[in-house]
Amino acid sequence: MHPTDNNTTIAALKQRVAQFVNERDWQQFHDPKSLSVAIALEAAELMQLFVWAGDRKEAIARAEEKRDAVELELVDILHAMFAFANACNIDLTTALLKKMESNARKYPIDRSKGQNKKYTEI
Repeated sequence: MHPTDNNTTIAALKQRVAQFVNERDWQQFHDPKSLSVAIALEAAELMQLFVWAGDRKEAIARAEEKRDAVELELVDILHAMFAFANACNIDLTTALLKKMESNARKYPIDRSKGQNKKYTEI
């Protein structure tokens, strides 16, 4: 079976990234500062693909037009994120669900649905 989002766990992906890093003896370079910088730089490379896209429709068209490049940049972010989680022993599922609960309190459906305002403004 080919690995996909539907049949691969976050733990398996984190393990694969850890294996990749360990095989190259890169863990010595994977401190929180360096990995956070890597995440930001990779995110900037993703953003660069959309510079000057005028509106939502144009941004979606650009994502389709540059799909291969978008995927590569997104995966670079994901790889650095998994490496960061490994280096700092962060359980991403626990952290994500905790954040989603916090966001649900900040953005109740009845006050935030269809809004793009920050929680302090709704």
